Amino acid sequence: MKLKIYLIALFATFFAFVQATTPVKIIFDTDMGPDYDDVGAITVLHALADKGDCEILACVASDDYPTISPTIEAFNRYFNKPDIPVGAAVKGAPEITASNHWNDSIIAKFLPKTKSDYPSAIEIYRKVLASQPDESVTIVTVGFVSNLAGLLKSKPDKYSPLSGQELVAKKVKNWVAMAGAFPQGSEFNVFKHPEASFYVFQNWPTPILFSGFEIGKSILTGRKVADSGNNKSPVAWAYKYNLDTYEGKKVEKRQSWDQTAVLCAARNPEEYFYVNGPGKFVILKDGSNQWDPNENKEHYFLTHKYPYQHIADIIDELMMHQPK
Repeated sequence: MKLKIYLIALFATFFAFVQATTPVKIIFDTDMGPDYDDVGAITVLHALADKGDCEILACVASDDYPTISPTIEAFNRYFNKPDIPVGAAVKGAPEITASNHWNDSIIAKFLPKTKSDYPSAIEIYRKVLASQPDESVTIVTVGFVSNLAGLLKSKPDKYSPLSGQELVAKKVKNWVAMAGAFPQGSEFNVFKHPEASFYVFQNWPTPILFSGFEIGKSILTGRKVADSGNNKSPVAWAYKYNLDTYEGKKVEKRQSWDQTAVLCAARNPEEYFYVNGPGKFVILKDGSNQWDPNENKEHYFLTHKYPYQHIADIIDELMMHQPK
C-alpha cells in the first residue's frame, strides 16, 4: 500500500502542473504534415498559451520537407506570436508531404513572404534549453523523434558546455509524445524513422508520457472549425480543404492524435484520461513497440476515461480559438 502511495506521489510530481501560478514551458516538435491533425495541435497549443496554461518557447519541424518550417511560422504569425523561434528538421529526418500539398497552399495563402532558411532544430533546442531553469521544460512531440536523436547526440557548443544528454537531463522536466501503440503495436511517428526512435526511447533521461495511436484514433474533430466560415484563418482553411481532399476522399471529421498530446502537456492529463504506469516503453529495431509493466523507466501512457465525444468537444472548442 505504501509503495502504491509513493508511486502516485511520484507521478504527481512529474505530471501535475499548476497552471494558476506557473505556465508550462513547452517546446513543440511537429512534422506539421503529412497529416493535418498537426494544425489542430498547434491551434490547441496557442489557445492554451493565450489562456495562460503554457508558454511556447519554440516550435521545430521534424519533417524535412521544405515547407514544414514556414507552415509552422504561418500559424505562429496568425496567432500573433511571430517571435517564437522556429527550427528546421535535422538532416536525415523523413521528408514527407501530403498528396494534396496542403502545406504549400498554406504558405501561398497565408505567408507570402517566407524565409530562405531556418536554423537547425538542434540549435534551437540547445539555445532554448540552456536559457531555461533546471527541470522546467516540457517537450511535446507529435511527429518523428529525429530531432531528439540529434539533440541527445549533440556536443557542447556556444550555448552550453553540456552534451545533449546532459543538457536534456538538466533542463527537461518531462516529455509528452504522440507515439506508439499500447500495449503493443506499430505507429507511424515511431516506425517511419526507426533508427532515431530506437536510439531515443532507449536513452531518454526524463519521464515520458505517451498518447498512443489508439487514443486519437477514436476522437474525431475538425468539422466545427472547417464550417466556421473564417476566410482569414489558416486553421479553418486547412481543415475545410483537407476534410474535402485529403487522401483523395471527403470525410466528415478527422482523428485527433496530435491534439491529445498538447492538451496533456499543458494541463493535468488525469483531467481527461487515465494515466497508466510507471513501466517501460520497449522499442524494437523495426520501430514497433511493446509495453513492459514490470520495469520502471518512468514511462506512462494514456487510456480513455470519458466517451470519445466528450474529449472531441473539448478539442473542437479549443480549435475554434481566435488570435488575441
